[in-house]
Amino acid sequence: MKNHESIKATAPLKVLVTGGGGFLGRAIVKLLVERSNDVRSFSRNLYPELTSMGVEQIQGDICDKTGIEQALMGVDLVFHTAAKPGIWGNYSDYYRTNVTGTQNVIAGCKKHNISRLIYTSSPSVVFNGTDMEGVNESVPYPAKYHAHYPRTKAIAEQYVIKAGGEGLMTIILRPHLIWGPRDKHFVPRIIARAKRLIKVGNGKNLVDTIYIDNAADVHILAADRLEKNHKLSGNIYFISQGDPVSLWDMINDILKAAGLAPVRRSMPRRMAWLIGVVLEFVCRNFKISGEPQMTRFLADELATAHWFDISAARKDLGYAPQISIKEGLSRLESWLQNK
Repeated sequence: MKNHESIKATAPLKVLVTGGGGFLGRAIVKLLVERSNDVRSFSRNLYPELTSMGVEQIQGDICDKTGIEQALMGVDLVFHTAAKPGIWGNYSDYYRTNVTGTQNVIAGCKKHNISRLIYTSSPSVVFNGTDMEGVNESVPYPAKYHAHYPRTKAIAEQYVIKAGGEGLMTIILRPHLIWGPRDKHFVPRIIARAKRLIKVGNGKNLVDTIYIDNAADVHILAADRLEKNHKLSGNIYFISQGDPVSLWDMINDILKAAGLAPVRRSMPRRMAWLIGVVLEFVCRNFKISGEPQMTRFLADELATAHWFDISAARKDLGYAPQISIKEGLSRLESWLQNK
């Protein structure tokens, strides 16, 4: 990619990637290895693919403060991508990973005098259930959340911002709907629910996504720009393709790439929201395992527009998406057909 050629490190760094075996983490690791950095991954599991790249792997729990502190020894730069994703589960589990885990990373960085931390967040931290069209980073956190993931990621963001004013240089990135080959969440969920998917709302809502290579690329750019310009510390950036498309066209394009039929059925947003209320109540009170087919958060997410102004990332980080949606879909189709 063009950006990668312009950001090669002048000297190898010791870099830690939390969640290095995950979708985004692995893509970041790959770029770091290509730049001849000395890369270490901290994850729950061990990944043969990372071993084949020459990556040092430390297996552990992000909530183990001692374990993460040991993993941070001798490190120059940290990419903190590890998180508990999803829209359903126990609040304590989300808080433990997303908040306590981030606090542990920050404490470890301070203990070992690590200069830079790039934190992966999500635009969902500011989602208030209404259309968000071209909003920038000044939009506030909502008064109430309908899912534990955005709530705990918002809390973690505030710890990272605070750390950015206390000697540790930080940047927060909010990638929106990362997708592409090796995706473990967005694309698999769509494919798994293909026959049950129902278009929520009028189907005209626009969203912006980000292809995996672009998401990884901007993380590297953020680290490089932060090293050169310390005034960026504490900043937050929305990152995406910068190309809003119809959510349901995007979902149908992903289904097409998987050789599946498009979504044809639809229902009003209000009906989906009320179904979500009922299913959440039933699952929560009758201790039913698994995620409800519909939740309030999901109904709002499927029926509203959510795309963001990425001009700050373009200006401060030099970010420009290198892989288009069309090219990304072609790569995704090839991967789905050959995996």
